Amino acid sequence: MIAGLTGMHLLIIVAVVALIFGGAKLPALARNLGQSARILKREVRSLHEDDDAPAPVAEPSRTDARS
Repeated sequence: MIAGLTGMHLLIIVAVVALIFGGAKLPALARNLGQSARILKREVRSLHEDDDAPAPVAEPSRTDARS
């Protein structure tokens, strides 16, 4: 598994998380984590799209002769 973690280690981690947050709060925690991941993916995707888009052409500024 990841960095030498076995199934027993993961079971202990899940048990500690359940004790800290409680069984009732775990679904809300998972939902918020998923929502944050979706927001992060959307922002990264928009940054990549911005990089691929051509740079806008700046119009020359006009000076008003009535000043």
